[in-house]
Amino acid sequence: MSNNDLERSVTDELYWDPKVDNAAIAVSADDGVVTLRGTVGSFRQKREATQDAERVFGVESVKNDLQVRIMNQDRRDDAELRGDVLQALMLDSIVPSTIDAKVDDGMVTLTGTANWQFERDEAEFVAANVLGVVSVDDEIDLVPPSPTAGDVQHSIKKAMERNAKLDADSVSVDSSNGTITLDGTVSSWADHDEAVSAAWAAPGVTNVKDHIHVAY
Repeated sequence: MSNNDLERSVTDELYWDPKVDNAAIAVSADDGVVTLRGTVGSFRQKREATQDAERVFGVESVKNDLQVRIMNQDRRDDAELRGDVLQALMLDSIVPSTIDAKVDDGMVTLTGTANWQFERDEAEFVAANVLGVVSVDDEIDLVPPSPTAGDVQHSIKKAMERNAKLDADSVSVDSSNGTITLDGTVSSWADHDEAVSAAWAAPGVTNVKDHIHVAY
């Protein structure tokens, strides 16, 4: 697919998504690498734009240079915004009470501890959706139990084998002190995300090094 074709496809995908105001987003492509530039009105739109671009066939990576500009009527002072973020985190049953948030000029930093990566992901997702947030920095520490490296590798490979969308043989798994390293080549971003999700779901995982290549 040519760069021009890829740019048109990503632009069409952004236009198709009603959650994203694509009018001020410029798309450029260079050999499978897509760059998004311009402005959006919320941090959630910035995240959605990345996901939209990754869905397009031929996209190997996305560089999101979008700037979040909060409209005046949606601007909040930091104390009020922190209160809303904490309230949203508290109301989500997946987010543990050990997670806290700080706010500086609309930029949210999540701190505290969690047992699972999905809890960190949920906290980041919830905070990103609060009106007035311009960025989210996830500094939540993972403190899960520590099974053996062999148990972790085995559980991840079994999870991959059970997944109908994923060719488990195409991804290698290495485990060391809670860090999982994934290598290999998959045929789509969906397969890539499934493999990474399987790694994060294993007990004892505190970090995932993603070396998986997407090749069409």
